[in-house]
Amino acid sequence: MLFFDPMALLFMLPGILLAAWAQWKVHSAFSSASRFRPRSGVAGAEAAHAILSASGVDGVRIQPVHGFLSDHYDPSARTLRLSPEVYGDRTLAAVGVAAHEAGHAIQHAQRYTLLTIRNALVPMANIGSQAAFAIFFAGMIMASLQMLFLGKLLVYVAIGAFTLTVLFQLVNLPVEFDASRRARIALQETGIVSPEEDREVGKVLNAAALTYVAATLTGILTLLYFLFRSGILGRRSNA
Repeated sequence: MLFFDPMALLFMLPGILLAAWAQWKVHSAFSSASRFRPRSGVAGAEAAHAILSASGVDGVRIQPVHGFLSDHYDPSARTLRLSPEVYGDRTLAAVGVAAHEAGHAIQHAQRYTLLTIRNALVPMANIGSQAAFAIFFAGMIMASLQMLFLGKLLVYVAIGAFTLTVLFQLVNLPVEFDASRRARIALQETGIVSPEEDREVGKVLNAAALTYVAATLTGILTLLYFLFRSGILGRRSNA
């Protein structure tokens, strides 16, 4: 049965396990760092504002948003949205996450090349991640029914679309690492955290980085599965 292929699980299991472990690390690190208040006493939103001001970035709004750790920077609206546990809490976890998102706003203001490329890939990557599986298996079914031309065409379209998703994930990795690097430097330069407190902040940001690594690994393994299952890589499909 094409819609349940044990081979798919075999390919993607390492990424799934890493993603689960990364999520556990994020929650564990955030919970640990939430027990400590920065000596500066500032909340997450205040830390983000201070970092943006110190970096000469104006016109970025900072708003609360619902959802646990749903923090993100919206470049189209020039708005930094922080979850409740980050926006108003005065903890090392809150200022660390807020500073990371402020790092993205600084990247945007400075026209950081990789961020520009990533943002351009977002629409195509979303389509690839949402539709690739359905298109791929539709193509495989058609190929098994001897509609070879249309089947192969759909398979190639799915692989091409998902390749854009993987490309987005690969570009996103250095973007996220750079935002965390900027965050840790800015937090110390503005006096929001001390060098000793930075170690706890680093645990949160490093754990968050693992989630992006896991997503990228899962994407690469999924693409390899598509290539292998279609017969482009390794063997011909019997479908």
